[in-house]
Amino acid sequence: MQKDQAQFIKMTETPVQKLIISLAIPTIISMLVTAIYNMADTFFVAKLGTSASGAVGIVFSLMAVIQAIGFTLGMGSGSLISRLLGAKQNERANEIASSGFFTAILFGLLLTIFGLLNLNNLMRILGASKTILPYASSYATYILVGAPIMCASFVLNNILRSEGRAKFAMIGIAFGSILNIFLDPIFIFALDMGISGAAIATLISQATSFCILLSSVIRGVTVSKLNIKFMSKNISTYILIVKTGLPSFARQGLASLSTVLLNLCAVGYGDAAVAALSIFNKVFMFIFSVVIGFGQGFQPVVGYNYGAKKYDRVRRSCFFTFKVGVTIMLIGAVLVFAFAPEIVKLFINDDLEVISIGTACLRAQCIVMPFIPFCTVCNMTFQMIGKSWTATFLSSTRQGLFFIPILFIGNAAFGLRGIECTQALADMASCILSIPFAIGFLKELKQKISEQKNQQLQL
Repeated sequence: MQKDQAQFIKMTETPVQKLIISLAIPTIISMLVTAIYNMADTFFVAKLGTSASGAVGIVFSLMAVIQAIGFTLGMGSGSLISRLLGAKQNERANEIASSGFFTAILFGLLLTIFGLLNLNNLMRILGASKTILPYASSYATYILVGAPIMCASFVLNNILRSEGRAKFAMIGIAFGSILNIFLDPIFIFALDMGISGAAIATLISQATSFCILLSSVIRGVTVSKLNIKFMSKNISTYILIVKTGLPSFARQGLASLSTVLLNLCAVGYGDAAVAALSIFNKVFMFIFSVVIGFGQGFQPVVGYNYGAKKYDRVRRSCFFTFKVGVTIMLIGAVLVFAFAPEIVKLFINDDLEVISIGTACLRAQCIVMPFIPFCTVCNMTFQMIGKSWTATFLSSTRQGLFFIPILFIGNAAFGLRGIECTQALADMASCILSIPFAIGFLKELKQKISEQKNQQLQL
């Protein structure tokens, strides 16, 4: 109980800038290491040829489905846990954590069974051409086998982060990603296993991360506990977790759908277009992961303090995170725009078409990158304070409501050039749409702060 109280005091009384930075550093490291692993995976697989590199882009959409399940249950559980602990409802937090964790394992198993039974058809649906299909099927087999532990790992990661235990989450995620980077060349080249070797390396690394994350919870690092006896017998609990995690499902699910549609459009321009878009996604996510990591340090601060009714701290947290996010993305945009061709050549240096397409995608994205933190902070905030429908709507815009129409219109009107600019245009539209929601929320916070001050004066 003393440990629980100490954590509550830390999350609700430490100066917000210091607290967010202390929580953000481990999550940024986790995100960067994961992004580096993703780029390293693409780098090593690209040595097997353009079709193999394209297969990574195809399976990326399958990974997005796994992430959609994991993030829905993980962010749904984590958001609720933060607010419950802020309100000192620890037993209810145990129920949410256990229900989310074991449900993730179940959903992951269902995905494994369905995916393996329909493997080749699934890869074709995801956009694999005849030349890419053998590579994509080999890679996806092992990814599907690991789906249950991947889904459960997302829940464990979010439980740790939601309680302000980001350092322990970082250890699990970063160790697995670093292990993957070392295993990739061993399995792909030394053991001559090709693209299957890359997938096996990923499976081993994900299992290792899962064990480290689970051990942190079992050892009592977290306030909330995992036990099958804590699982809720009330269907409303699971509906609440899914509803709270719905923005993550919309974000990740639509990311998967958008990647599929993007690949289906790009495959008409050859394997080089699919490979270039795969490289573009990995490079952009490397920079974006810093903002996401900083935001993940910000989220538990918002959740705890909103639950504790400390609205002034919530407001200050939002402004600080936004300013830092814009600074990060502005620096990243300038550097990537200047060195875009050289960055693409790090992955494939002997295919001029891949270099040309990848460079155009990166430079188009750089133009809008400084605006992206605005909608990101809005989205994260609304999800953590329980405004799940607003967060879900905003999550649906970037890679859904805006991305899909822009993709088809751009492809029909401008061909490959339209595809190259799709993500940038969708991001800009999402940021503009977020403005009225952000203004409304800040006015609401200001009113709550004013009411609290009036109550204190009356006392």
